[in-house]
Amino acid sequence: QVQLVESGGGLVQTGGSLRLSCTASGRTFSRYTMGWFRQAPGKERDFVAAITWTWTGGDTNYADSVKGRFTISRDNAKNTVYLQMNSLKPEDTAVYYCAATLLAGLRTTQYEYDYWGQGTQVTVSS
Repeated sequence: QVQLVESGGGLVQTGGSLRLSCTASGRTFSRYTMGWFRQAPGKERDFVAAITWTWTGGDTNYADSVKGRFTISRDNAKNTVYLQMNSLKPEDTAVYYCAATLLAGLRTTQYEYDYWGQGTQVTVSS
């Protein structure tokens, strides 16, 4: 079992930055592929970014809408995954969720993830 707790959301102006954190319980955090998803009101939950684990860091994957602006990273010693969000736009407004899966490789659909955090609100004002 893994429990995930997100933090770092808030209100920011267009062009601003935020860093989300997701801290996991459990001693096997490093074995999990970690992902970030987001859900805007009235819309489906969409993939944002994912990171696997390797001895040298981790492979990453991003949705086209956030490439070049968002960066996912992880610190296995702290059981934490981060999402650095720069150049934020109003369309980035959503509840952001952290997720974990033991499936190998970079997973981009919500159905491939077994564990979810409670979500953190990100609001970008125009």
